[in-house]
Amino acid sequence: MDDRPLEIRERRPYTGPLTIHQSMRAGLGSIAMLNEAVELFRSMHAVECEDRAFVLTAVGLPNEIARENDHFVLWVSAWAFAQARHHIDSHSAESAAIPAITSNKSLVHPHAWLGSMFYALVLFFVSIAIGQGIGPLNLFQLGELDAGRVQAGQWWRAWTALTLHLDGAHLALNLGAGVWLGYLAGLRLGYGVSWMLIVTGAALANLLEALGALPTHRAVGASTAVFAALGLLASYSWIERFHIRQPWALRWGPLVAGIILLGWAGSQGENTDIVAHVAGFSVASLLGAAAALPAIQSPLQRLPQWLCGMIALCEIALAWNFAAARG
Repeated sequence: MDDRPLEIRERRPYTGPLTIHQSMRAGLGSIAMLNEAVELFRSMHAVECEDRAFVLTAVGLPNEIARENDHFVLWVSAWAFAQARHHIDSHSAESAAIPAITSNKSLVHPHAWLGSMFYALVLFFVSIAIGQGIGPLNLFQLGELDAGRVQAGQWWRAWTALTLHLDGAHLALNLGAGVWLGYLAGLRLGYGVSWMLIVTGAALANLLEALGALPTHRAVGASTAVFAALGLLASYSWIERFHIRQPWALRWGPLVAGIILLGWAGSQGENTDIVAHVAGFSVASLLGAAAALPAIQSPLQRLPQWLCGMIALCEIALAWNFAAARG
């Protein structure tokens, strides 16, 4: 794209107007002077003429923008007028239709707090069970992400490790961040769908990390789920609104903001498992991007939110069942 300032010069076939010479934005050079030019569009704002000129340039129709007093005028050759009008009308119709389809406040889902509530209850229950000696005495050892044992076939540790924490501070940090990010994700996707994808994405990230790590690697904590929620929210919002006509900063904002938060919060602390955080963010980002595609979004949103929430809870319960049975 040529972003050089537009050249202002006299347009000889016509007396009076000064032409803002529109360059070929596809990089083909300058547009030749028009013969038998006809006015196609005028506006008090140059950007509106430039937007339409870009459409015409893209389809190979020569055009010029001229200034007449306080208006900007888009000129085309007389022979191309009918084609130019067709392309401009089509472009205007598409631009007018986009906000009506995509800017819909009803996409905010109700009861988003339910998913975060169950997330907190699960973490509290597992912590109390370990603290009070409920269940097997070696519950922590049965559930931690032990890379050597995962590589030997104990896949369920990728799920159980998400519910274990080293101390109260570790638990409180993941509770606060997870409840908030999970709530935001629930607003966009629904409390059930969001937590089904968060739990699945975080567990898959743990599984990938364990399979690629040294056999001595061990890890616990819901932080992988926290960054999975961040990745899910960022990518889903990015893809869902990517086709809306808007400045690049707004279009890419959700994804860029998510990556910045990942870099800032995901690398803090002496014993931080950066690989798990990046993996959680990345896997859930892929799930979120897929969930925002129209072919997947529509059937996914038809699923009952309570059913998706139950799937998330059953994933954790099933994993702990496997852990206890082999303990």
